[in-house]
Amino acid sequence: MHGEPRDVGRQSLVYLFLLVPMAALVAAAPFAWATGLLSWTDIALAVGFYVLTCHGITVGYHRLFTHGSYKPHRPVKIALAILGSMAVQGPVISWVADHRRHHAFADREGDPHSPWLFGTSAWALARGFWHAHMGWMFQPRNTTNAERFAPDLLKDPDLVRIDRLFWLWTVLTFALPALLGGLITMSWAGALTAFFWAGLVRVSALHHATWSTNSVCHMIGERPFKSRDRAANFWPLALLSGGESWHNSHHADPSCARHGVKRGQIDTSARLIWLMERAGWVSNVKWPNPERFAKLAVD
Repeated sequence: MHGEPRDVGRQSLVYLFLLVPMAALVAAAPFAWATGLLSWTDIALAVGFYVLTCHGITVGYHRLFTHGSYKPHRPVKIALAILGSMAVQGPVISWVADHRRHHAFADREGDPHSPWLFGTSAWALARGFWHAHMGWMFQPRNTTNAERFAPDLLKDPDLVRIDRLFWLWTVLTFALPALLGGLITMSWAGALTAFFWAGLVRVSALHHATWSTNSVCHMIGERPFKSRDRAANFWPLALLSGGESWHNSHHADPSCARHGVKRGQIDTSARLIWLMERAGWVSNVKWPNPERFAKLAVD
């Protein structure tokens, strides 16, 4: 009984931070058509904040904090944790715990968001797609034990502090585009449209790009490497996801810093890690091992 108020509060925040931006995304095209209120300033701010927060998730939350694909200097670690938090996909420790649990039980009982948990009929797959894409987040009991799956993060004072300040990063991810839009255009209208496009619409677009890795990339695509699950490479999402949609490659070698391991596979997250390595900001990067991937290749 003691946990119920906290569960209710948590679910209320899930509804607020997922559904409000989604409503803006649905309304975006009619809004632009009816009002004409979409400027180059809005587009530039939306793209800029999308790139920053997307790579906060991919380079920070995922490849660094979940899989330890490289070792960063402390300022890089803090910056990536904050940028990832500004994607409004949850505090860093719970996000990492969920994802580690996903890898531990990928596409089996215990996986928090597999699309294959309900069967293989048309209805079961439709239900599974919804569950994997976003439905799992609306289930109060589908929570992950951080002490079991993210004990290392719980021992990091920087990450604990950033995790507790998730509310602040959420406020900033919407306030900063509005502030910049207002200052650039010197108008309240510019602040409002920037809040809509570079705040609400951008957050929801990134939500769906990330969620598609859980849903689409476990159902559709190529599987050139052996893995214990049904993760697949789906190239149309490569740019929007920062390279995360090379999902079969990732599940074949989870700690590898580059997911697009073949020539021509777009992976902007790996490129950013490479640039940081060249600058001396990160070290011990786990780049692809050709011999390992040759052994993992499907005959």
